[in-house]
Amino acid sequence: MDGSMKIGTVWGIPIRLHGSWFIIFFLVSWSLASGYLPQQYPQLSVPALWLLGALTSLLFAVSVVLHELGHSYFALRERVPVRSVTLFIFGGVAHIGKEPSSAGAELRIAIAGPLTSLFLAGFFSLLWLLDRPFPYLAAPSEWLARINFTLAMFNLIPGFPLDGGRVLRAVIWRLSNDPFKATRWASVSGQFVAFGFIGWGIFSIFSGNFFNGLWLIFIGWFLQNAAASTYAQTSMQHALRGVRVSQVMNHNAPLISPDMLVGDLIEQRVLNGGQRAFLVTGCGREDLCGVVTLREMGALPQNRWYTTQVGDVMVPYERLVFVGPDTPLLDALQKMDDADVAQMPVVQGNMVLGILTRDQILRYLRVRAEIGV
Repeated sequence: MDGSMKIGTVWGIPIRLHGSWFIIFFLVSWSLASGYLPQQYPQLSVPALWLLGALTSLLFAVSVVLHELGHSYFALRERVPVRSVTLFIFGGVAHIGKEPSSAGAELRIAIAGPLTSLFLAGFFSLLWLLDRPFPYLAAPSEWLARINFTLAMFNLIPGFPLDGGRVLRAVIWRLSNDPFKATRWASVSGQFVAFGFIGWGIFSIFSGNFFNGLWLIFIGWFLQNAAASTYAQTSMQHALRGVRVSQVMNHNAPLISPDMLVGDLIEQRVLNGGQRAFLVTGCGREDLCGVVTLREMGALPQNRWYTTQVGDVMVPYERLVFVGPDTPLLDALQKMDDADVAQMPVVQGNMVLGILTRDQILRYLRVRAEIGV
């Protein structure tokens, strides 16, 4: 979700708005102002219809955020961290920091979103009953009731990553006691659902409903990508079960001095040697000063390469995230994700043993695939 901006915080969770959300905000506002609302209020002027449509569209966005906060609330109750909630073109997404620890937790987190939308559908239905005598309030309330009900039903479709797919995953997990098997089946189900949406969209286009058909194709494409990505991630996690950091780490991590010039490092070790991450040491392997990677070097303007030392751009020791050699590799990956880093020094006591990078994990997986493991 690069390119999103923070618009608030709830329960310590950043609420973010992706640039693509403005597309769906405009389309919903346009649909309401040119189709639904003129039928309900033919006496309204065009500017008034657009204003009412925009306000209704904003309330729909609030409903989507509340749907995702429903997931987030139960995730926090299950001690599952929530990094952010983001609104984007296809709705909203709660970025959960790790997988739930049990099938029951997965079920409670998954079903919370649709239940929240059903509650909102009931709330707006009650509001519609109360505000029917008031001009210009009844139609938006009715539409919001219907759209929240539709949102709940759509999300209950049993295809990952929809909430219904997560419910399916929880059920299979409970029956099989195997979260990896459950995720694979839910992901496959999600891909079938996605291709169904794409097929429905193509049929709609040839039936003369071009806009709706195109939108269904886009939704199917998004769901198929998400389901395929989840399937690939699950396969990777399955392959890494039982693997320790010591089996994958670089035991001969490149060591450099903090007073080395960044330009010399790039010329001698990056461009010529192809290395991407370095341990910065002052007096041997036991004296770790920090880590420098392509990220830190790339952030430095080129005209300062030969006047800046590595020690001035490295990630200092105090900010480093460490991992032990006997740590399960999946736990190390989770630690990398939580810290948003691509490498971690491997330590045992006060001794630095090497470095673990995402590139090494990918190479390990490629080698396993090539030899048929």
